[in-house]
Amino acid sequence: MKQEQAEVIALQGLAWLAGNDDLCTTFLGTTGGSVDDLRQRATDPAFQAAVLEFITMDDEWIIAFCDSAGIGYDQPLRARYALPGAESVHWT
Repeated sequence: MKQEQAEVIALQGLAWLAGNDDLCTTFLGTTGGSVDDLRQRATDPAFQAAVLEFITMDDEWIIAFCDSAGIGYDQPLRARYALPGAESVHWT
């Protein structure tokens, strides 16, 4: 997946999070971010990666997001790997 496509998916994920008050509050609490960060950092690939990492933490979130965006369930993780920082992920 190209980075541009990954950024689109991340922005869709951010919009989905912003539309879910409870989950958005959890995301902000987990990341230490603020509502202003959602606006100001929306186009920052590192922030987009954090959005996708958060969404992919729970299967129910992945399913709900992908169903609402009309994308395959594998797309958020593929998008995450196309954004900067994925090369430092170690599964040990």
